[in-house]
Amino acid sequence: MQLFYTPGIQPKDRAFVLDEEESKHAVRVLRMAAGHHVNLVDGRGGLYTAVVVDAHPKRTALEVTAVNLDYAKRPYYLHIAIAPTKNIDRMAWFLEKATEVGIDEITPLICERSERKEVKTDRLNKVMVAAMKQSLKAFLPKLNEAAKFVDFVKLAATQDTHSLIAHCAEGEKHYLNKLIPPAGRYTILIGPEGDFSGSEIEAALAAGYHPITLGDTRLRTETAALMACLEVAISNR
Repeated sequence: MQLFYTPGIQPKDRAFVLDEEESKHAVRVLRMAAGHHVNLVDGRGGLYTAVVVDAHPKRTALEVTAVNLDYAKRPYYLHIAIAPTKNIDRMAWFLEKATEVGIDEITPLICERSERKEVKTDRLNKVMVAAMKQSLKAFLPKLNEAAKFVDFVKLAATQDTHSLIAHCAEGEKHYLNKLIPPAGRYTILIGPEGDFSGSEIEAALAAGYHPITLGDTRLRTETAALMACLEVAISNR
């Protein structure tokens, strides 16, 4: 199944025109012609079946024939707040794989020991769009603007969610799968290469976050975050 990303489409639409980028891909690369069937995703869970009416390389016209508004919807909501990696390619790798596995929201978290203090989201969003299409999903994760650790912890702690912090400091911690009930809402904090500071851990615990471990191996930031995604996905099978 070949997917085209069409965020502007609405459930009521019975006709739609692909933008120039998707039109070029459909006509020049995939050699689609009038009468060919295509599938569209809106990034909000909608999967649309359509037929090519006019295979124009700049504005391919389609007729929408069917709509599924909750295609492959998962039973849980996962929000990971992760300190952006110094090498932004590692952050992009995490977002790609997390989109494939299943994630709903990501917030770049600026911590005391963060080596990167700003994140440009344009390229990272494109990585997630490509991963969504490649893995045949209809939900595009929401990538928030970067937030300071203290501000994020205060806001997230007020939400109806299971709040967790993964850190390497001494102290009692539990495995992630022991703390999350299925079909829940989860917020997981993943720190920078040098881990969260002691004061940050204390602030998170005071705000109601539960400490977790992802195992005995020392993991890179992006690997730890992906491990959390995998554990949540497996726990919700």
